[in-house]
Amino acid sequence: QVQLVESGGGLVQAGGSLRLSCAASGRTFGTYAGWFRQAPGKERERVADISWIGGSTSYADSVKGRFTISRDNAKKMVYLQMSSLKPEDTAVYYCAAGLSRSRLDYFGQGTQVTVSS
Repeated sequence: QVQLVESGGGLVQAGGSLRLSCAASGRTFGTYAGWFRQAPGKERERVADISWIGGSTSYADSVKGRFTISRDNAKKMVYLQMSSLKPEDTAVYYCAAGLSRSRLDYFGQGTQVTVSS
């Protein structure tokens, strides 16, 4: 069973920064990890993902140049550094893991990020 626990959310002013963390545990948590977000009334969207092996990354166009995903294999941690935050970044952010970039099947409980204007 894969367990993912997010932390680091909060309230920040527009233009500010936040760093989200995700602790992964379990017998196996796949080869990819990522971050998704869901704003009220909207569908969940993929923000970024990263390969545990090799570290290749991909980003949604809306966050390119502002967000950075990283991982620490030894600690089984995944991070999302968010900078130049905008009110439209307000959402619940979920950590995810899975067997491939297209199969991020496991999700954490989420952490709220609120960006005030």
